[in-house]
Amino acid sequence: QVQLAESGGGLVQAGGSLRLSCAASGRTFSNYVMGWFRQAPGKEREFVAGIIWSSGTTSYADSVKGRFTISRDNGLNTVYLQMNNLKPEDTAVYSCAARLGILIKNKPPDYGYWGQGTQVTVSS
Repeated sequence: QVQLAESGGGLVQAGGSLRLSCAASGRTFSNYVMGWFRQAPGKEREFVAGIIWSSGTTSYADSVKGRFTISRDNGLNTVYLQMNNLKPEDTAVYSCAARLGILIKNKPPDYGYWGQGTQVTVSS
């Protein structure tokens, strides 16, 4: 089974930055789409960003466009989420997800593999 492990969460002041990492197991993820989701207390899990592994094509939620950047390192099988200009409303548990396919989807059920999540807290 595919294994995903997030890291890099923590506490940061508004306006600050964090970089999340998602280490993915497997020999190759060339046929996968990777995504980042987040879930704040009392809210549904929401799509943040996605990337097609093979091409590097990305997609972002409107709420994070211009502030967050998703990328991947082919050699390390690692996906990153660079988060800049963080806001208190970004506070959530951030989870890495993967799906076998060629399309970026924005709904959690479309992803079959999930990491354990990492907490991001942004103070005002």
